[in-house]
Amino acid sequence: MTVDRVQPSLRVVLTDVNTTVVEAWRAAFADTPGIEIREGSILDEQVDAWVSPTNSRGRMDGGVDAVIKRHLGAGIQLKVQRAIRSRFAGSLPVGSAVCVPSGAVNPKFLISAPTMEASSQNVSETLNVALACAAAFQAIHEQNRKATGSITSVALVGMGAQTGRVPARVCANLMWTGYTLFNDFQFEDYDELRGTITAQLDDIEKAPVEQRVRIAPPARRTSRR
Repeated sequence: MTVDRVQPSLRVVLTDVNTTVVEAWRAAFADTPGIEIREGSILDEQVDAWVSPTNSRGRMDGGVDAVIKRHLGAGIQLKVQRAIRSRFAGSLPVGSAVCVPSGAVNPKFLISAPTMEASSQNVSETLNVALACAAAFQAIHEQNRKATGSITSVALVGMGAQTGRVPARVCANLMWTGYTLFNDFQFEDYDELRGTITAQLDDIEKAPVEQRVRIAPPARRTSRR
């Protein structure tokens, strides 16, 4: 069932070692309450879930993925890839995500959301950051539907800003889009999420770099008997 105007109780931390990304977040989220922004490693964040930008195969061989894999152990990649095989036949589309138990106390869950299909791909001219960020938050909705309150806090890094070479302010604006959509709507599936975002951001490259776009959720569907 699709629900409009979801008001989650979720603590959101944006953290990155890149000062430029942190400054861009502070500009993009300046009028958005309830967001914690700081410079530092995601490994230092005490939250229920970490979000890691990944690739469609779940190979944790670079960027933040590699840092998290070293911290949590090689088994975390096996869990992510097993989830991708189970739900997405081995290839996780951009605009989708998987949430797996980490096996650790902190975080309890790892959310893997691809910003690119292959490793080390330039995605600076794509909508991938918005799609990946929205998908990560959709994964929180899904996990909390399965076990209410299992994720009450989450930490994210600058998605696509390192390996994907997305400019910091563009990254921040697109992550703002993904976060505000989380507050407004939960989707029935990732196909609906991708279609909604792509339709409204298709010409975003023509907009000024400072411009943010808030996605209008789909109209509520009424059931018919």
